[in-house]
Amino acid sequence: MPFRAPLTEYDLLLNHVVGYEQVAATETFGDATLDTAMAVLTEAGKMCEEVLAPLQRNGDLDPAVLENGVVRTSKGFAEGYQAIKEGGWVSIAADPEHGGMGLPMSVTSCVNEMMGAACLSLQLNPLMTQGQIEALEHHASDALKETYLPKLISGEWSGTMNLTEPHAGSDVGALSSKAEDNGDGTYAVTGQKVYISWGDNDFTENVCHLVLARLPDGGPGTKGISLFLVPKRIPDENGNPGVANNLRVVSLEHKMGLHGSPTCVMSFEGATGWLVGEAHDGMRAMFTMMNNARLGVALQGVGAAEGAYQQALAFAQERKQGRSETGNILGHADVRRMLATMKAETFASRAMSLDLAVAIDMARATGDADWTARAALLTPLAKVYGTEVGIGVSNMGIQVHGGMGFVEETGAAQYLRDVRVTAIYEGTNGIQAMDLVGRKMMDGGDAAHKLIDEIEAFAETARATLPELAEPVWQACETLREALEDMAGRKTAERFGGAVPFLMGFARVLGGHYHLRAAMADSQGAYARVARFYITRLLPEHVGLLAHAREDIADLMAITPEDLGAA
Repeated sequence: MPFRAPLTEYDLLLNHVVGYEQVAATETFGDATLDTAMAVLTEAGKMCEEVLAPLQRNGDLDPAVLENGVVRTSKGFAEGYQAIKEGGWVSIAADPEHGGMGLPMSVTSCVNEMMGAACLSLQLNPLMTQGQIEALEHHASDALKETYLPKLISGEWSGTMNLTEPHAGSDVGALSSKAEDNGDGTYAVTGQKVYISWGDNDFTENVCHLVLARLPDGGPGTKGISLFLVPKRIPDENGNPGVANNLRVVSLEHKMGLHGSPTCVMSFEGATGWLVGEAHDGMRAMFTMMNNARLGVALQGVGAAEGAYQQALAFAQERKQGRSETGNILGHADVRRMLATMKAETFASRAMSLDLAVAIDMARATGDADWTARAALLTPLAKVYGTEVGIGVSNMGIQVHGGMGFVEETGAAQYLRDVRVTAIYEGTNGIQAMDLVGRKMMDGGDAAHKLIDEIEAFAETARATLPELAEPVWQACETLREALEDMAGRKTAERFGGAVPFLMGFARVLGGHYHLRAAMADSQGAYARVARFYITRLLPEHVGLLAHAREDIADLMAITPEDLGAA
């Protein structure tokens, strides 16, 4: 089924829902008008439709392999990457000083989502590079920037992130990789890293690894970790890839999905690396890349949802089963319910991710602490909701296909297999929820209250036009505010038992707000009808979620290992 870039929806969201006009009004992004943004997205959409989408099945059926120490990528991926590179889509948000376009993250996010919807396995490669570019822009020395940024930004080189070790997953501070000073400005990095997305490929000249390791005087835990840039090939005096570094791909993981994306076990054996940022301050530098990646992963979820929805809709329009006024299964109420759910959830998660992107842009352009706090608050919300929607919508897409969804030839199951990992990597969704109710509430819930105030104020304005939709959103805000106050009043550890339902309840209310804004902009059209579906049928779920969140953790922890059947 041909993929279609959702350009009409981007136009509505940027123009009427997430406040892109504020970004275009700043001095930093003054040239990125909405017309300019849509022109950029139109060109990116063509590339996704014509070049990347045809590679989706190739990545699944012809996976990346390791042959004699060399990673061979899926058929057509080299040509697909070349199109991404030539179009400048690797790093359109990067600093123009080193060759980037300097466009807002809002625009970059739409491009990333389209690439993910078209071919998620390949999209993961430039996503990793984008995060590395941002980390180097903020933390690397001028010499490192001069050598690496132009090559990464042009797409000639690609980047990776190396955190996880066999014994140190979410507990990054337990890592054992080490680095020793060579006395010449470089370090010898030794250790093994696992789950390294796109740890190698056969279509870029160099692969640049950001590696967390501990110096001899680094203390225990995360506070003693440093960050190093370790290239596959050491640049020569002219900045071109030179001799091979002392690192190798040990093996590729055999995964549930994302078969076209080589997930590597990497071995660093006294490999030459350069310190990024200050010694023992590696986590701060790495978090720059991780936060960028969390928005990117949220959009991977949205992209998978969009791809799964488009395929399910096309199937429903062709499939004839039973008596139906439409002549196809779209005439059956339950099929209509599933497709409406898929569309409504995809819209809400896309809006949330773009709301986050706008906050990031505004924080960068203005330096305003409120925008920074808003971006921080929305990061775990967008990451969790976007990926859960990706999983849920992809799963529902299989159901729309019926028995054919369980047959691999249709490709319906690939969306679910590919997107499932997004709830795990870049911080599991459980950890993201704990971050929301923990670190993000260190302000006493101030940023969250400001967001709730904004939603209520809009709902009050909308009452005059769409009272039947505005009132439920306003009431949901009050329920959310009460749950927020309850959560903020507890000790941090006591919040964790209800962290996930609290986040999902919060997301449900935010989704209602985005749909209400869309309905106000299209009060007699399709978006108003989809908004009515979401607000009347899906938004009420927030009540149960927030009730769950407010239950005392003692009841949860009172369930013993024996109760759970532990030996």
